[in-house]
Amino acid sequence: MASANVLLLPEPGSGHLMSLIEAGKRLLAHGGDGLTVTVLIVRPATPESASEVDSHVRRVAASASGLGIRFHHLPAVDPPTDCAGNLQEFKSRYMQLHAPHVRVAVAELGAAALVIDFFATAVIDVAHEFAVPTYVYFTSTAALLALTLRLPALAVDSDASDDGAVEVPGMPPVPAGSVPGFLGDKESPNYAWFVYHGRRFMDADGIIINTVDALEPGLLAAIAGGQCVPGRRAPPLYPIGPVIDHAVEASNEPCVRWLDAQPRASVVFLCFGSLGWFDRAKAHEVAAGLERSGHRFLWTLRGPPAAGSRHPTDANLDELLPEGFLERTEGRGLVWPTRAPQKEILAHAAVGCFVTHCGWNSTLESMWHGVPLVPWPLYAEQHLNAFELVSVVGVAVAMEVDRERDNFVEAAELERALRRVMCGGSEEEGAMAREKAMKMKAACRRAVEEGGSSHAALQRLRHAIRSGTTTCNGAAPPKETTS
Repeated sequence: MASANVLLLPEPGSGHLMSLIEAGKRLLAHGGDGLTVTVLIVRPATPESASEVDSHVRRVAASASGLGIRFHHLPAVDPPTDCAGNLQEFKSRYMQLHAPHVRVAVAELGAAALVIDFFATAVIDVAHEFAVPTYVYFTSTAALLALTLRLPALAVDSDASDDGAVEVPGMPPVPAGSVPGFLGDKESPNYAWFVYHGRRFMDADGIIINTVDALEPGLLAAIAGGQCVPGRRAPPLYPIGPVIDHAVEASNEPCVRWLDAQPRASVVFLCFGSLGWFDRAKAHEVAAGLERSGHRFLWTLRGPPAAGSRHPTDANLDELLPEGFLERTEGRGLVWPTRAPQKEILAHAAVGCFVTHCGWNSTLESMWHGVPLVPWPLYAEQHLNAFELVSVVGVAVAMEVDRERDNFVEAAELERALRRVMCGGSEEEGAMAREKAMKMKAACRRAVEEGGSSHAALQRLRHAIRSGTTTCNGAAPPKETTS
């Protein structure tokens, strides 16, 4: 019997690309007989990002863990040049421009199913032309999914309260300060595109989401129960997370060797993702907070991007840090001025908490290893993630992050949060976060084992793909972005 070819269409950002490829590996492993996976590679808009994508594809293709995943490079397209810094609009339009090439790929390669990144919902119509079942792959939280599904109704009849809080089914009201910035302005093209995506999610044959039943039970139940879209149930949900590479390899990096000499659960780890960087003012506040806290720390500090780039540079510590800071903290702290092996660090027994931007992949890695968090959100949906992790999941100790000052955190606020999460049993809030983080570690690991919730969801997904049923509806993209 011929194998069923599943086409994956990731958005080329590293967090989206790597997550969907990892999901493809899960689809092929342990019960994936009769399936093949082909990843449709979208060429990123900048040479720097293109080089990063090429490097990752080569690693997966050469790796035994790649399970024979195939790669098909789509022809390059000219990126939109009139998005004026609206990142969500740019991503959505850039993926939309690839629709003709996806149509050719489906015709040439054949497809039992098409799994698309949530920024690529304009491509759903291509799959419907061929009567190919389409699944949205949602790389973020059930909280953002619920809000996005709710958004078309909110756009015409706001449920926002007088203080700007937004009602999201399955969780407490989201304060205005925790609503993602790209959803804060109804006149923004970013908002219009997310309204469009929220509508198109309902046209999919299923939504695959990188979360765990035990992590977001109320939100997943609200989505599945039809509480997000008036009068309609969402497509079938497949929570298959945590979709991360669980393998931890031995690292010879000096920062990991430094951890080897530290006591168990004694080190504060600070790291802010592939796009997180600090200027001198923020770095000085962090340094002061760390020094006054008295705790050991490993701080991944990155400097501002070069002109024309979004990616941080290696930090110049002499320029960014207060005079004498390194000398005063020598022995109990290490500032690492370049990219760090985050996964290996979070797996290390010496790490006691994680000060993080709350990117979802980083958060799931922290949960997998049972490390409590101190959220410092910087961009995208991270403020919503931070609110959920503190107020719903309970694995984090909150800090006051000033969005009006470019997400500034005062030294005293960082010191306070670190003392609460790190000080043994003396702070109830910190003790609860540590205890809940360990419970989530166990829940995440149970979920992916045979008989676990994510394992079962993956089995349901394979069955649905093999059965090949589809629904064919449509919606027009935002008018101002059509060509």
